[in-house]
Amino acid sequence: MSSRPLGGERVAALRAAPLTYEEVGGTSRSVLPPGYHVVEGSRTVVGRGFDEAAALLMTWQVPVRAGLRVAPSAPRVALDEVVEMRLGLGPLAVRIPCRVVAVVDEPDRVGFAYGTLPGHPECGEELFLLERGAQGEPVFTIRAFSRPGTVLTKVGGPAARWFQRLMTRRYLRALDAAS
Repeated sequence: MSSRPLGGERVAALRAAPLTYEEVGGTSRSVLPPGYHVVEGSRTVVGRGFDEAAALLMTWQVPVRAGLRVAPSAPRVALDEVVEMRLGLGPLAVRIPCRVVAVVDEPDRVGFAYGTLPGHPECGEELFLLERGAQGEPVFTIRAFSRPGTVLTKVGGPAARWFQRLMTRRYLRALDAAS
């Protein structure tokens, strides 16, 4: 898939749009907000060092390498930047607009969380966090809480949850050298 910049009018519209959930920052808390479906996963990144994996993570490469078309407002992740991802082709593509609501930039921890914007199939937040493990290895963690945000995901029920788990597995492998 690919990454291309998001156009100016679309950036302005997404930045002005309200988040579709109230618990902003919820993925950074030890207990995720009640009333949502939760997805969590963690694994050691294979074949890359921490700094290389962090550079990929912070330049939107996780969704790109997971198979989404990605149009960010800036080439590097930063607080309040927006991104519109797409799954599928042409008029049947599902739009996935998000805004970065948190950024982690520490020597041994790097990552970000984005929240959903109107039009996203889900309502909630997802955290992508890379940490330096005990032996210096990069450990990638994803934490998300969500509930259906469109008729498609409400009707899709179990299939939508299955797809969310599938994408989480793809995200978790996206930083591996083989990706």
